[in-house]
Amino acid sequence: MSAQPTLAKAGGNPVQPGNPQPSDGLQAGLKNRHLSMIAIGGVIGAGLFVGSSGGIAAAGPAILLSYTLVGALVVFVMRMLGEMAAANPTSGSFSAYADRALGRWAGFSIGWLYWFFWVVVLAVEATAGAKILEGWIPAVPQWGWALIVMVVLTATNLVSVSSYGEFEFWFAGIKVVAIGGFVVIGLLAVFGVLPGSDNPGTGFAHLTDSGGFFPHGPGAILTGVLMVVFSFMGSEIVTLAAGESSDPQRAVTKATNSVIWRIGVFYLGSIFVVLTLLPWNDKSIVKDGSYVAALNSIGIPHAGQIMNVIVLTAVLSCLNSGLYTASRMAFSLGQRGDAPKSFAVTNKQGVPTAAILSSVAFGFVAVFFNYKWPDTVFAFLLNSSGAVALFVWLVICFTQLRMRGIILREAPEKLIVKMWLFPYLTWATAAMITFVIVYMAFDDAAREQVLLSLLVAAVVVGIAFIREKLRRDREKAEQSA
Repeated sequence: MSAQPTLAKAGGNPVQPGNPQPSDGLQAGLKNRHLSMIAIGGVIGAGLFVGSSGGIAAAGPAILLSYTLVGALVVFVMRMLGEMAAANPTSGSFSAYADRALGRWAGFSIGWLYWFFWVVVLAVEATAGAKILEGWIPAVPQWGWALIVMVVLTATNLVSVSSYGEFEFWFAGIKVVAIGGFVVIGLLAVFGVLPGSDNPGTGFAHLTDSGGFFPHGPGAILTGVLMVVFSFMGSEIVTLAAGESSDPQRAVTKATNSVIWRIGVFYLGSIFVVLTLLPWNDKSIVKDGSYVAALNSIGIPHAGQIMNVIVLTAVLSCLNSGLYTASRMAFSLGQRGDAPKSFAVTNKQGVPTAAILSSVAFGFVAVFFNYKWPDTVFAFLLNSSGAVALFVWLVICFTQLRMRGIILREAPEKLIVKMWLFPYLTWATAAMITFVIVYMAFDDAAREQVLLSLLVAAVVVGIAFIREKLRRDREKAEQSA
């Protein structure tokens, strides 16, 4: 058996550079500019804009170290994923690689858990966007806006992959320009050189002038980690999307190599600006949100509405990418026989219609649960999917440990991207992720989330093992017949 077909077992058929259409039915409709912006925008979620204030309140200026720790984990995980994706780009990404390296049960389990995570995110983001839109046009009820947003983005995903890429290009572009502008303007105000700024321009004084850099002690860094870790989910989307581009290896390599500066500028840079413009315990950070409070301190008029527009863009971007990601994972599961075969069927435009519609249908149901039973059914869905990001990262670590040997044995020329200090840094990353999961189990605020997520994961893994046993029994029966 040649190296190429063996590597193709990782899920779907690989796409070679210059090949206009993947042989698995998907079309190479994503251009380089689409993938570049998907890679950049993938690390800027709505959680960065709306969730950072809680982390700042919990850890003070030390939240910068929390973001640095989680950012390092994401960089390492993306490096591992980039190594595997550059060798064999596929719509199933880490789920397909886990299938090959760890066993069918692993690919099945992490694929369905990841799908579950994103369809719940669809409901969360649709509701968040609907709240903003209802504030602008109250004549349309919140549920109506959620429905409109979901229908519009479903339609764009159904048309073609290029329409998804085009929408995401502009959504992500707005986020990138907004964050970049915020960092530049904020730094000018920090050093007192921004014309007309209302901020006193105290330099770095606010990092230590309100109880020091560790106002709640060094232990608050870990509390901050738990609060910010989920805002990083989405960086891996580019490895799924690369399978629908004309040159996936180049796209994956570029995205993997650029993840360090993306996290450094967009996360650490913007949070650093907030903490230097205002004391960490300024009440406006929690009341108005960290970014709105920072803009208000500069004296930018209508800061709240400006930020609402940016947050809405981030929400729509997350919805767009969430629907795309969930559908492509469902498509890959269908290809491997781990989901209904209809999920792996594409139309003339190379779009997996059934995979998209099934994903958005669950999203619609989750939106209904959010309105009907927000504190019971929807809270369960939210908590039971909350730690999936960490599970995905952990599986990527263990998968890469096995896949490195497989790639070297079967197609060493495809090892274009390499994980640093292999295998030591891979093991260290896995240990850190495991530590965070265990720490969550002992944290009062995060315990329910991690325990429910573990429960759902255990159920899915149990189903995977039962399916495998039934499959083996069926094969034995066929052989003995």
